[in-house]
Amino acid sequence: MKRLALIVLLVLSFIAFPLFAGGSSESTDAEDDLVTVAVVIPSPLGDRSFCDSANEGVIRANAELPVKVDLIETQGVHEHETAMRGAINRGYDLIMGVGLDTQMMIDLANEYPDQAFASPSELSETNLPPNLKSLLINVNKSSFLAGLIAGVMTETGKVGCVAGGDAPGINQFYYGFKQGVLEANPDAEVYVNYLGFDFSNPTLGMESAVALYNEGCDIIYAVCGLSGEGVLQAAAETGNFAIGVDTVQDEFYPGSIITSVIKRVDNSTYQIIEDYVNGDFEGGFETLDLEDGATGISWDVGYTTFEDNGPDFMVAKVPDAKALVEEYKEKILAGEYEVYDALTMPLWDSLR
Repeated sequence: MKRLALIVLLVLSFIAFPLFAGGSSESTDAEDDLVTVAVVIPSPLGDRSFCDSANEGVIRANAELPVKVDLIETQGVHEHETAMRGAINRGYDLIMGVGLDTQMMIDLANEYPDQAFASPSELSETNLPPNLKSLLINVNKSSFLAGLIAGVMTETGKVGCVAGGDAPGINQFYYGFKQGVLEANPDAEVYVNYLGFDFSNPTLGMESAVALYNEGCDIIYAVCGLSGEGVLQAAAETGNFAIGVDTVQDEFYPGSIITSVIKRVDNSTYQIIEDYVNGDFEGGFETLDLEDGATGISWDVGYTTFEDNGPDFMVAKVPDAKALVEEYKEKILAGEYEVYDALTMPLWDSLR
């Protein structure tokens, strides 16, 4: 009886083997037909900002397009080039660097002219190799609107910005914000602390924000990825206020985050992958802006977190801030008011 059972088991295993082998082969063949994409991000997931937004684009692409997109996390700038070269060696069809150094991206594109590269965020250069695409979301105008809000709502007449690094792409946020503050409040003082491109250090972000709050700032714009979590926390713990960035961060510390400047990196990440799949990939620049709905502020999409949770003396200023935002938004969209762009313009004297 035992012998018969053994024979039956062996027969079944031989029958099953080609079925399983055939299934595996079909799955492998299907995967081989997919476009492969690597998306290298500048710091780990969990920043609830820039990197997490890019990952939303990756998730959507994997769900909706005939692609296999791998997200590659890094621990900081010292790992960026290694991660990019690793992706090149693994033979991805398209390799995207999110918020990585412009010159490094250009050098890699020149070194590997047959490899398609892209960035779903700004690359600070006027010309790109034909195999490198940059989908730029201009954030100067939405940052200007946030600056108007800070200029109206500051109690001390001093506001600040904690910025990830002193580079045109980051300064597009900062100087747009500064222009808005000074437009709403010409007597205000605007401070900036740069973090030396450390986007993954909330402790450093907190220390930098506390230093600005100690200088008398009562509102700080956090433009530094995961490090910005420390800025937002510092606002809550010191009884001051902050403005978030990239995603809606108003609810992180309700009543302490006045608004957030939204940069839809999820959409730009998805769009580049979709263009490649559709055969529409071309090197060079493509720009999205306030007019395209690619950026704006959280108030635009219905968030009232600060109004619902903020202190009465600050909430009382929100209607005036909203009115000023709408006034200038209309002027900007009509071409009647120009916002400084750190990516394309020499620094204006009024912003020095």
